[in-house]
Amino acid sequence: MQFIKTHPARIYAVAVAALALVAHYVPELPSALVLGLVAAVLGTGEAVQRAEDRKTAETASAGEGGPLDERQGDDQADADELSA
Repeated sequence: MQFIKTHPARIYAVAVAALALVAHYVPELPSALVLGLVAAVLGTGEAVQRAEDRKTAETASAGEGGPLDERQGDDQADADELSA
C-alpha cells in the first residue's frame, strides 16, 4: 500500500502501457469497451496528478531548503522497499 502512495505515476504509466498492448494485440475487443477503459484511465490520470501535486506542495511547505527534485532519494526508497 505504501508503494502505491509513493509511486502513483509509475503505476499509472504501467497501466496505460498494458492497456495499449491489450488494445493492439486483441483487435476483436469492442471499441466501446476500449473507449470506456481509456476514459477510466484518463480519470485515473487526473487523480495521479493531484496526488503528485499534493506531495510537491507538502515538500515545499516542509521547508527542506533546497530546490525540489522529485527524483531525490528515490534510490534509497527503492532499496528500502526491496529489502522489506
